[in-house]
Amino acid sequence: CFAGTKETAFIYAVMSAGLVHSVTRSCSAGNMTECSCDMNLRHGGSASEGWHWGGCSDDIHYGMSFSRKFLDVPMKNITGKSRSGLTAMNLHNNEAGRQAVAKLMSVDCRCHGVSGSCAVKTCWKTMSSFEKIGRFLKDKYENSIQISDKLKKKLRRKEKSQRKIPVGKEDLLYVNKSPNYCVEDQKLGIPGTQGRECNRTSEGPDGCNLLCCGRGYNTHVVRHVERCECKFVWCCYVRCRRCETMTDVHTCK
Repeated sequence: CFAGTKETAFIYAVMSAGLVHSVTRSCSAGNMTECSCDMNLRHGGSASEGWHWGGCSDDIHYGMSFSRKFLDVPMKNITGKSRSGLTAMNLHNNEAGRQAVAKLMSVDCRCHGVSGSCAVKTCWKTMSSFEKIGRFLKDKYENSIQISDKLKKKLRRKEKSQRKIPVGKEDLLYVNKSPNYCVEDQKLGIPGTQGRECNRTSEGPDGCNLLCCGRGYNTHVVRHVERCECKFVWCCYVRCRRCETMTDVHTCK
């Protein structure tokens, strides 16, 4: 079962962050009647330093509140055995996703003045791109923390020697170790990576070294035949050449 794994933690965090990001963007764009821009900043700033808050700051507070109600409340209403470390873990990872959006908020400014002198700046708060938020959460996934599945007063680390180290609200947590995705397991629905096409020169996740899990790879030549150098002949047909290319294809053993 995939419940409580590092991958589950990442999915919950990304889903929660995505909801915050999407709702907040819609608020700022004026597409929702329940919210708009963050008006709390409007009259702030420092006139003596030549800038003030203005524009349309992203109202992340509404987006986070909406995400908590939509994702967390139904989970908290579950009773019975499911109210365990797994539920607490999922709630924590939901919040970690929201905290990622908040942490990566930035300030954008626009200059005003003669000939672009920037004598005065209008500034507003904006969310980072979701790609940047995703990279942040991916890093948290890589460094996720295993916790005990026995829920006591609070979440605690699995390793007894590390239990004095507090669990951060931005950390991703998991209960169960991930299955081996390299080897086929029909019961778990894992196809394995045998026969998967890989990139011999890549150091990324599509590279043969990583994707083939150290088993190595086979190389075979594939012949491609396609129409090429097509030209319109008056009147009225298209004349093409028949081109052949040979490429090396690598598949995992």
